Amino acid sequence: MAEITNEHIKKVADAVRIEISDEEAAKYTDEISSVIEYANILGELNTDDVKPTTHGIVLGNVLRKDEPKQSITQEDALQNAPDQEDGHFKVPSIME
Repeated sequence: MAEITNEHIKKVADAVRIEISDEEAAKYTDEISSVIEYANILGELNTDDVKPTTHGIVLGNVLRKDEPKQSITQEDALQNAPDQEDGHFKVPSIME
């Protein structure tokens, strides 16, 4: 890839309507150049035996199987209810 220059940085900054100084352009030129240099180093790695992936970590279903089982009994559920009637929680009416 071609070398990144201050003019490239200023052209991009102008395109996105950002005003930058010469010092900032020089700083960004150095930073972007180092990122590109690192990407080029990574590009030299041998990845022939690496399987292509679409995600960085293995995704899998971590939920348990949905199997019916006995949960809490009706009597246990109503055990601490302040008021109950015919096997149900009894609450004050909110409608007149």
